[in-house]
Amino acid sequence: MTRAAVHLAAGHRLGAAHPRQEGPVDLRLVPPALAAWGAAALLLDAPPRWVIGTVVGCLLVAGALLVTWTAAGGQRRWGRLSAAAVLLCIAGAAGSAALHGADLRRGPIPGLAREYARVEAELQVTSDPRRTRPRVASAHTMPPSVVLNAEVVRVTETDGTTTATRTPVLVVVRTEAERKRAGAGDAWLGLLPSTRLRVEARLAPPLPEGDKVAAVLRVSGEEARAPRVIGEPSGAQRVAGALRGGLREATDGLPADARALLPGLVIGDTSRVPAELDQAFRATDLTHLLAVSGANLTIVLVLLIGPQGTAQRVERRGLAPKLGIPLRTTALLGGVLTLGFVIVCRPDPSVLRAAACGLIALLAIATGRRRSLIPALATAVLLLVLYDPWLARSYGFLLSVLATGALLTLAPRWGDALRGRGVPARWADALAAAAAAQAVCAPVVAVLAARVSLVAVPCNLLAEFAVAPATVLGFAALAAAPVAMPVAEALAWCASWPVEWIAGIARTGAALPGSGVDWPDGWRGGFLLALATVALVLAGRRIVRHPWLIVACAVLLFLVVVQPPPVTRVIAGWPPPGWRMAMCDVGQGDALVLTAGDGAGVVVDAGPDPVAADRCLRSLGVTRVPLVLLTHFHADHVAGLPGVLRGREVGEIETTGFQEPPEQVEFVRDQAAAARVPVVRAVAGERRRAGPLDWQVLWPPGPSSGPATDPSTGPAGDLPIGPAAAPVPRPEGPNDASVTVLVRTGGLSLLLLGDLEPPAQRALLRSPAAAWLGSVDVLKVAHHGSAHQDPELLRRVAPQLALISCGADNSYGHPSPVTVAALRAAGAEVLRTDRDGAIAVMGSGARSGKRAGTRTGARTGARLEVATRPS
Repeated sequence: MTRAAVHLAAGHRLGAAHPRQEGPVDLRLVPPALAAWGAAALLLDAPPRWVIGTVVGCLLVAGALLVTWTAAGGQRRWGRLSAAAVLLCIAGAAGSAALHGADLRRGPIPGLAREYARVEAELQVTSDPRRTRPRVASAHTMPPSVVLNAEVVRVTETDGTTTATRTPVLVVVRTEAERKRAGAGDAWLGLLPSTRLRVEARLAPPLPEGDKVAAVLRVSGEEARAPRVIGEPSGAQRVAGALRGGLREATDGLPADARALLPGLVIGDTSRVPAELDQAFRATDLTHLLAVSGANLTIVLVLLIGPQGTAQRVERRGLAPKLGIPLRTTALLGGVLTLGFVIVCRPDPSVLRAAACGLIALLAIATGRRRSLIPALATAVLLLVLYDPWLARSYGFLLSVLATGALLTLAPRWGDALRGRGVPARWADALAAAAAAQAVCAPVVAVLAARVSLVAVPCNLLAEFAVAPATVLGFAALAAAPVAMPVAEALAWCASWPVEWIAGIARTGAALPGSGVDWPDGWRGGFLLALATVALVLAGRRIVRHPWLIVACAVLLFLVVVQPPPVTRVIAGWPPPGWRMAMCDVGQGDALVLTAGDGAGVVVDAGPDPVAADRCLRSLGVTRVPLVLLTHFHADHVAGLPGVLRGREVGEIETTGFQEPPEQVEFVRDQAAAARVPVVRAVAGERRRAGPLDWQVLWPPGPSSGPATDPSTGPAGDLPIGPAAAPVPRPEGPNDASVTVLVRTGGLSLLLLGDLEPPAQRALLRSPAAAWLGSVDVLKVAHHGSAHQDPELLRRVAPQLALISCGADNSYGHPSPVTVAALRAAGAEVLRTDRDGAIAVMGSGARSGKRAGTRTGARTGARLEVATRPS
């Protein structure tokens, strides 16, 4: 049946807006859009002769096809005409790609960047400045820099040569003050797009090659303290900046998560989102909520023109008909609103895709034509790729198009199938949308992250119902902020409730032990996941016919993801019965747990990753933490503290007295204050008990306060232990001030050395605490098994078992082969988290088991068993 016959049978005129009158899906624009996309992606940095050959070849063949089509009198017109359209789109995309790619090679900037030359440049800002995420690099959290995109419009070299140009660059601003305080760089963060600057900076080649910048412009020193503005931003950008600033101001009084997330949900402003929350969103595949997309624009347009399918009807809804605005004027207002939406939310790939689709739909409304969303999406892709060929290489644009295509094609069919199985309509549509988007986007995400989330669909499904109210209230606060800040603050407070729900889902899902599985990276991994997804969909079509199979699969997925300790103890032997200590696998860092009774554990260091720390404690069934002992303030020992505090009853936090590095000291204090947990200092001689645990602090010898000198005690760290103690040298750094404890539990003795270096190890041997350093059963090797160990200390403690916490393929060479060899020569069995995964130690009261990964100490004395859990 032809399309006209479908409409005739329906009893309505052709082109009337009705969801049941769509007829066959119109895919004619899909091949040209895909062809243009592929051509742009391939030819952006291709040699000119390839581009010329492609353009000329496509034009000649397309011309020949059009001539033969005309000569044939239009017979078989669609085949030849479609082929000609595809070739013309390829030619257009190739030409556009060549012109945009030439921007990176034109002018003096690329050559100066290869020479790392210092220049004076006039810039026009083209993006919002943003602060980079802090990165844990062993001892320190690398301080963030301020980065922004700009175009160099004039450059002056050291010899005085001045050249006018138009070259895109990435500006990186780093000051010494950035290391001292988080507020440094705020003057740069306030810049708006279209602002003109003058800077003196050093050029460098871009990394990686093939990005949309010709060079990196590094601003440092005095020049980085504040930008030199020589041209104000445009009026539109000032208005957009005021709206964005108003929303941030309206959220200032909200709880931390809502304050960070609400601007991200509404306008894509993620500047306040902390690293650990961003990581949780990535682990649950919820990052699309922080990238403004079609859902946000749809909400804005629905408020104006009403729900989909009613805009051209007499009973149309929305604000426009209530105000008496004609249909075509409504479409024009919608276009203006869409352009304003792009300016306020910034022209990111997903925003551009959504805006282009919206403008095409509004054009259809204005002209009275039938709206078909697949052709609209194809047209949007084609126009955007021709306008900006760099979008063809944007993963964000690819994910946006794939998700939209899945929602338009797969989701309706899957939703109908679920409704046919008795699933309520609202739940069926939400589940189908989440599953369809995940199915097509997961292979691309695997290319980037080398990991597949197992909680993405349920987390997206649970978050879906909070997104709409949060976004609507957020947009209302955005609009109200410039005229009535109290009203905006009230609206933002209302929006904080659904936003907090979304944040809780992200954190809970990311912390589940089986939240994701590692997957091969690169396009090979993406292809394998695509095949696995197709196989899963085909199998799912059979499974849905058998309700008992659906229940069985749901229960199996729940057990794999949640991994309840009683179940995993039976199936996987983890945590092993009678475990006394567990060394978590947290990468390049330290995190230990000492069992302190049913559901309770003392945590010694938190590692570098909050998600990994939380996941480890969940797998062990730890819900109460009487004490968190942070041996010193290096980031690989304290950055995971938020994961330990999350959702647990924590008694107190104990730390060393050496207050360095200062940024990590402040981080620990802030986290403790937010969780209302007291912080105390550990001193040698202190003894404590918690359940079956008994431990004694051996080091440091007295309260240290960092590099400052207390006139009553001398240099920090010089307090003696008792009257007979010899003076102890001031710690050379945080490692030498590590809290060292001797633990007794279940008939075992464990020595935890933190990151003590040889000077402090030798001082420990000379101190009164040396009397306690006889043979121990378990040694936590200092400093991730580095080569810096005191041989005498290793001989003195003579452990049965030596445990090393380090990351796989770390850049520090930990553990040192020399240290491992020395431990083995002394008779110790050496286990390491980079190879063995998480490690649990059982005492003499433990039941022996034959589970995979179980080992038994070879020495006489206390029976010692070990269970490992590979990552």
